Amino acid sequence: KFSKKSHTTNIMLRRRNTRNSSNDNSSSKDTASPKSKPKTIKVMEDSSLTSPNSKTSTATTIIGKEITSPPTEISSPTTERGDTVGDDDDIDEVTSTLTEAYDRLKDIKSKNSLAGDDSVNNDDCTGFAGKPALSNEAVAKDEKKKRKIMDRVLSALLMMLSFLVILYMGHVYICGLIFVIEVLLFRELVTVRYNTFFHIIEETIPLFRTTQWLWFVTAIFYTYSEFIVEMIKSNTSLHHLLSYAQLQSGISFLLYAGTFVITIATMQRDHLRFQLNQLCWTILVLALTVGQLKYIMHNVYNGLFWFFFPVMLVISNDTFAYACGMTCGKKFISKTFFKISPNKSWEGFIGGAICTIITAWFLSRFLAKFQWMVCPTNNFSFYPRKLQCDPHPVFQSATTILPIQVFELLPSLIAHMIPGIVDICSVGGDIESFTACISGEESHTHHHFELVVRDLYPIQIHALGLGLFASLVAPFGGFLASAIKRAYGIKDFDSIIPGHGGLMDRMDCQFMMALCTWVFYNTFVNMATVSVPKMLYMYNLLKDSEREDFLKQILQINNLTQEV
Repeated sequence: KFSKKSHTTNIMLRRRNTRNSSNDNSSSKDTASPKSKPKTIKVMEDSSLTSPNSKTSTATTIIGKEITSPPTEISSPTTERGDTVGDDDDIDEVTSTLTEAYDRLKDIKSKNSLAGDDSVNNDDCTGFAGKPALSNEAVAKDEKKKRKIMDRVLSALLMMLSFLVILYMGHVYICGLIFVIEVLLFRELVTVRYNTFFHIIEETIPLFRTTQWLWFVTAIFYTYSEFIVEMIKSNTSLHHLLSYAQLQSGISFLLYAGTFVITIATMQRDHLRFQLNQLCWTILVLALTVGQLKYIMHNVYNGLFWFFFPVMLVISNDTFAYACGMTCGKKFISKTFFKISPNKSWEGFIGGAICTIITAWFLSRFLAKFQWMVCPTNNFSFYPRKLQCDPHPVFQSATTILPIQVFELLPSLIAHMIPGIVDICSVGGDIESFTACISGEESHTHHHFELVVRDLYPIQIHALGLGLFASLVAPFGGFLASAIKRAYGIKDFDSIIPGHGGLMDRMDCQFMMALCTWVFYNTFVNMATVSVPKMLYMYNLLKDSEREDFLKQILQINNLTQEV
């Protein structure tokens, strides 16, 4: 064995002669000359060498065990009796063999280092149970992963605490938080291409960032000035501002026209294709951020429930999907869930959906008991005020008959297993006469299943629909964010949140959810969009002659109502 501590090798060459080989005459004839056969080489042992259990022990035991340093030039080897051997051919042969073995070992070590395996550099690479010990790099990687998880948890707790404090402070502060988030989201997304194509943009395209932010200001003003006008219309105490509110459309158009002219005027002939691509990217970013969040402030003033509840559903889905993916990912379904985001798994997606729907059922019932969450408002107050209202019927406990269409989707055997369900039959084929089915009654024909649920908040039924959307559709916003990051070769959009990255990394699924909530609210919950303050606002816009006609029509309707 050749030790890495010393390059000196004791080579023992045994001379074969007729005096020491009397027991084997045939062998003595073949070894009459010391050069007739290659000499046998014996190598000294060294306990400091790498354990033979290492990955390279087999590949590198060409002569003896591992060779960890190049052989030095061998000269004047001696026998066990101390006689000098003067066979230069044997010495050259040994030196050549050792050099070849060392080169092979060096190649193997370089391959292992590229693969991230440092076990060949350790003097002891096995544990007590025979398992490979972690290398320094693996230990550092494991510690870095644990530290990242801790940073992620602490950041999440801090964000949640801050969010609850702002939620308590009131509606105005929540709208301010939304505005700040939109500004940061736009900044992160446009910076992606700016950093990628900085070599083209620098000193070549004038007002590049200025035009981007002009588009953002135009979109923000149009979106939220329209929201403010709606609040003025719905609040009689703010009707003195109507003269200013009527200027909203004109100012929005002037901003749009000015931004459009500046964008076209700054185009360069040699970079037209790039600038047009950049303009399309800016419009896409505005559609993702400002467009999808256009109605989120309406959700806030319709009742904090319609803002807080969808946000919590998305957070729950992200958390449960991450937990299910970490514990059960690719253990039951090995097929890749989504190629754009290979770390996602079917187990995480399905487990997150089930847990999110369960969370929606119980969380909606809990939030429905707080008037701070369910009462709408149209006041702009900088101080928290207690809200009092008659809650919408969906937030009140009631006895509810579940829609019969729900049970038509289930096999009759499974439907019969639901506690409290009643089998409703028609009598004698009459589709207008129904009664509970009686076993053995020939005149009874099954018509539908009916389930009466007592002490149920109707909002729990609506919550299931929102929970389903948060589980099946909203995650695709995250997949879009993953596609953007993969396309531009970045890991995170920013580093503003320790352990999470940028705001876009956390808000990617919230955009579609906020838009869905507004559509759901106006479609299934509050279908009436006209209120008394809005009617008074419209009345003030009428001419004197039109006001007289309006009052006459109101009096006629009132008289008809009294007669009835």
